[in-house]
Amino acid sequence: MKSTSIPLAVLAFLALASTRGFAQDRVSSSEVRAEVPQSASQTAVVAARSTGSPPDLLIGAGDLLEVSLYGMPDFKTDVRVNSGGEISLPMIGTMPVAGLSVEQAETMIAHKLTEKGLFNDPHVTVFEKEYATQGTSVLGEVQKPGIYPLLGSRKLYDAISAAGGTTPKAGRYVLITRRNDPQHSVRVPLMTGAPESMENNVSVEPGDTILVSKAGVVYVVGDVHQPGGFVMENGNDITVLKVIALAQGTNPNAKLDSARLIRKTPEGPQDVPLSLRKIMAAKAPDPQLQADDVVFVPNSAGKSAAKKGAETILQMATGIAIWRIP
Repeated sequence: MKSTSIPLAVLAFLALASTRGFAQDRVSSSEVRAEVPQSASQTAVVAARSTGSPPDLLIGAGDLLEVSLYGMPDFKTDVRVNSGGEISLPMIGTMPVAGLSVEQAETMIAHKLTEKGLFNDPHVTVFEKEYATQGTSVLGEVQKPGIYPLLGSRKLYDAISAAGGTTPKAGRYVLITRRNDPQHSVRVPLMTGAPESMENNVSVEPGDTILVSKAGVVYVVGDVHQPGGFVMENGNDITVLKVIALAQGTNPNAKLDSARLIRKTPEGPQDVPLSLRKIMAAKAPDPQLQADDVVFVPNSAGKSAAKKGAETILQMATGIAIWRIP
């Protein structure tokens, strides 16, 4: 019995020692691999896989970073990532960060500080203050045009909302230029109705450029109380009667039966007669106006005014510098 039990004990001891040795080898090998520096792209892939962060959350060239060290206010600094994807920090020098997540950059900076023997357990914080290449540009008729860090895939109205919403001069469509296809812009209607709004609330990605169009302007010149250009607010339709009302009506000497609508066309200005007297009396339809249309109301006392050509009337409208919002 003794001769049998001794070999069994020896075998158990050898097996236990072998298992411990294998575990130590695994720990040692993982520690060695952790110390091997990776390229920015490799680190980005590892970070994305380990944290589940999508690629659009990674640091890029041109981004503005705020780097701080807990307990060291002098270390806090704003630094912009250069074209080579590198930043320069106090006590560390130059280091590559492009392609890293914020958490990955924090770990790398802390490791550098420890490696140089400056700190035992540094707590580094990296904050993205400005996305240069990965933000979504919102331009045109919005309250606050600029670049907004809409992280991940978002909707069109999210981007417009981040820019403070549209202005009263906003038009009826939005042009979206995709980061991966800058040569072809997508035109999306900007509707106010609930069903249409949901249908047109398309997805936008970091790097896209959103341009909210400007609403058209219609002009009233001639014998009215307040000639001027009037913005078609939020792209809303406007009629002849409405624009005359916005101009505070016609003067007593206005020749209502000789009014004209001048409309720009590819073939040149189109001159359309308007009978304001019949339109006001609801005996004729009230025409819808288009952007850049000019309504001309002549004065009955001046025959020459009634004979003005379309080009002259367009020049009169162009000379009006005042745009009014209804």
